[in-house]
Amino acid sequence: MDMDSGQTIYQQLGESAGLLSIIETFYGKVVQEPLLAPLFPEDISPVIERQHQFLTQFFGGPPLYSERHGHPMMRARHMRFPVTNERADAWLACMNAALRENDVEDELREFVIARLKGPAYHFVNTP
Repeated sequence: MDMDSGQTIYQQLGESAGLLSIIETFYGKVVQEPLLAPLFPEDISPVIERQHQFLTQFFGGPPLYSERHGHPMMRARHMRFPVTNERADAWLACMNAALRENDVEDELREFVIARLKGPAYHFVNTP
C-alpha cells in the first residue's frame, strides 16, 4: 500500500463492498467474543448497517452516517454500554483479525488499527 497514493482508506479497503466484507467478518468475531457479545443484540444486522455507514464516512467515503443519523457523537452513543479497556482491546483484536481474513495488506491493516485505537479507547467509560 502506498500511503501517498491519493486514495482514501475507504478506497484502499475496497470501497463499499470491501468495507462491508470486513465488517461482516468483524461482527462474526464480535458475537463469539465473550467480552463483547453481551453488548450486542441478537439481530446484529442493524449494527452492521450502522457500522458500515460510520466506517464509510470515517475512512473518507461518502458521509452516509451523518446523512442518516446526524452527527456521529460516538462517545455519547456508546455511554449506555459498559466499555472497559479490556473490551476496547477485544474490539480492536476482532477488527485486526477481520482485516487479516480479508487479506488487507499489513501496512494498511496496521494503519487502520492505529486509526481506530483513538475512538476505541475514547469510548471507555467503565473501570
